[in-house]
Amino acid sequence: MAGMADYETLRALADEGNETALDRLADLADARGDVEELSELLDEGCEHAGVLLTRRAVAAGDLLELQRIADAGYDGAGDELERLLRQ
Repeated sequence: MAGMADYETLRALADEGNETALDRLADLADARGDVEELSELLDEGCEHAGVLLTRRAVAAGDLLELQRIADAGYDGAGDELERLLRQ
């Protein structure tokens, strides 16, 4: 896991629009189990955060969370929601 200086550097890069830094922040949040930060990253437009959140929601069978993720802009969550509803 990255140290605090690494996190701060990634955050600064992400704030400047670096998508790879956003993806890395999402990976770090996922490794910590920090769903709140993942949600914030999704709100910032990080599609990778949407992927990670969707994977968690599918594993938990959380249809409402999938709808929330889809509403936040990650279409893959909507696809998974439809798939689960059709089962």
